[in-house]
Order: sequence, then C-alpha cells, then structure tokens
Amino acid sequence: MHTWEFISLVAALMAMNAFAIDIMLPAMGVIAEHYKIEGNGQQWLIYSYILGFGVPQLFFGPITDKYGRRNLLKICMVAYVVFAFLCMLTSNFYFLCIARLFQGVFSSGIRVIAISVVRDLTAGRAMARIMSLVMTVFMIVPIVAPVIGQGVMIVAGWKWTFGVLGLSGLVVFLWTHYRLPETLRNPSNRNIGFKSSINVFSEVLKDRVTTGYMISSSFIYAALFAFIASAEQIFNDVFNSGNLFSLWFALIAGTLALANFINFRIVDIIGMRRISHITLLLFIFLSFINLIASYFYGEILTVFLPLFALTFGCFGMLGANFSAIAMESQGDRAGTASALYGFFTTAVSSVFGYFVSSQFNGSVTPILIGFIFLGIFSLITVIITENGVLFGQ
Repeated sequence: MHTWEFISLVAALMAMNAFAIDIMLPAMGVIAEHYKIEGNGQQWLIYSYILGFGVPQLFFGPITDKYGRRNLLKICMVAYVVFAFLCMLTSNFYFLCIARLFQGVFSSGIRVIAISVVRDLTAGRAMARIMSLVMTVFMIVPIVAPVIGQGVMIVAGWKWTFGVLGLSGLVVFLWTHYRLPETLRNPSNRNIGFKSSINVFSEVLKDRVTTGYMISSSFIYAALFAFIASAEQIFNDVFNSGNLFSLWFALIAGTLALANFINFRIVDIIGMRRISHITLLLFIFLSFINLIASYFYGEILTVFLPLFALTFGCFGMLGANFSAIAMESQGDRAGTASALYGFFTTAVSSVFGYFVSSQFNGSVTPILIGFIFLGIFSLITVIITENGVLFGQ
C-alpha cells in the first residue's frame, strides 16, 4: 500500500466517528419535531453516541493487543454499519438513542485500532508525520459533513442521514477488507480478564511520559470540546452572524487542517517536543491576547475570529505530536495505550469541556478564560512530565 493510500484509509477510519456526529446536526430540529421531543431532549442524539464512545475504548485496547487488529476492526465496522441502518429504521426516539449508543461503542473500537495500526508501523517523528496528515484529511469531515447532511435531508429526508452513515461505513469496510493486512507482529500473550487488564493499564500508566502527555492532551481536547459545544451560541448570540456559522466554522477547521499539514512538513526537522511545547505557549498567549482585546475594544468579530482561528490552529500541532510522544514507548501495548489515550481525550476531556462551555453567558469571555486555564494546566503537566526541561529532543 502506498503511503498516501494508508494515510487516507486511517483518516477514513477515524473520520467515521466525526461523520456520525456532524452529518446529523442540521437534522436535530426536524428529528425533535418528528418524535415530538420537548426542550433540549434531542441533544441525547449526540450524548448517547458520545456516552457509547468514551469508556469502551478501555476494553478494545487489550483485546486488539491480544487477538490482532484486522478481524476486530472488521467486526466493529460491520456493527457500526448495522446500527447506522437500525437508526434509520427505528420508529421510537428512545430506541434511536440506544442504537446511537451502540454505534458509538463500536466506533470507539474503530478509533482505537486505527491509531494502533499507525503505531504498529511507525514510531516517534514518523508517527507524528503520519498522524499530522491523517488529521489534515480528517478535518475535512467537520467542514463537509453538515453540508452533506443538509443535502441528504432535501433529497431523501432526515432518516437517510443515518443511511448515508451506513453506506459510507460499508465502503470503508470493503476498502479495509481488501487492502489492509494484519499489522500486529507480536500479539500479547496476556490474559484479558478484569485483573489482567488492570495490570496492563497499570503498566502503561507507569510510563511517566505516556501518562503525562495523556493528561496534558486531555486539557487541550477539553478546550476543543468547549468550543464545539458553544460555537453556534458564540457566533449567533455574541456576533449576530449565525447565518454564516458554517462559513466561520469551516474557516476555523481549515486553519486546523493547515496547521496539521505544516506540522507534517517540519516535524522531522524540528522535532515533536520543540514544536508542541512552543505551540502550547502560543496557544496560551493567543487566548490571552484575544481576551484582552475583547475586554478593551469590545467583542468585534473581525478581531476575535482571526485570533481565535490562529489559537484553534494550535490544536493541529499539539494533537498529533502529543499523541505520538505518548504512544512512542508502548510498542506491543499500542492497543492498550491507544485505548487509554482515547479515554483521556474523550471521556475525561468532555467533563472539563462541558464545565467551560456551560459557563457561556452571552460573551466570549468565559471560553477564552477557559482556554487560558486549560492551556496553563496542560503546560504545567508537560513541565512536570519533562522534569522541568522544555523544547527537548
């Protein structure tokens, strides 16, 4: 397999998760009206999926380390497709949420295995380069998925937003079946019972660097979730430009994709730690400048948006490098380490992210303050992990 095909395949596998959330965003109100859901009940379409996605990663990690990547990946993908079509066929909102929950469960397995496959074949700066390109392709999904969802609703109705998930999952399954071999060279000989799994997780967490960068990443991803949760309110309530929300969101996501591509080009020359540590300081600095500007000059979109897009672009150089540093020493425990990393950057991060986004009060101040503090917590964790030495090799 050519490198570009491999990158595209891994990106497609990881994008199945984002696609399952973003494609249905335009249909939320229509679904609530169809099922006569009152208040904010339709939000369970998102939360049920995330609830299914978070914790099961801890179980998929040890399983894939013991039994391999390929077969378990195909099982998860088949289940993802089946539950997508069940979402389309159900006639009850609560059954729809249950189907979404199980779709999230098997989507978490796909994510764990996708990262494990990258770690099986690469390490260190090479992994950071691959993950940068994967994330560059991956970031196309949040830009185009809502547009696809809107188009599907116009042509075939909201239920086919789930049908498109099933069809796209089937295409990626066939691609995986015919093109991706087994990548785990040395399967684990450990048992995967509860006690044994706890021991394996403990072994991973004993690695100072792995644990430190997992925790540091959880703070950064919390900022990401905080923005996603409050983005529409920010542009609609603060700047009165909600009608152009998709444009602003695409601009910010495009900055993130560009940063991932730049990281791919320079990480071999500069190194993962130097890039990510400098970028983390820049993330805090830009958030602080944006806060000061909004306080002294008022909340002006033409000031906020460029600064915030640059701040958001920092995720592109933090996510890929932090994950590569965390996974670098794990080797045959890549599945377990990937599972723990996924747990920290979804389940744990969502708690911090919700706390920040829930403080929204009609101003950008709470989210900018949240970004600053989350960045500082991430920096402190990195400093402790690196024994006070930043910008190292």
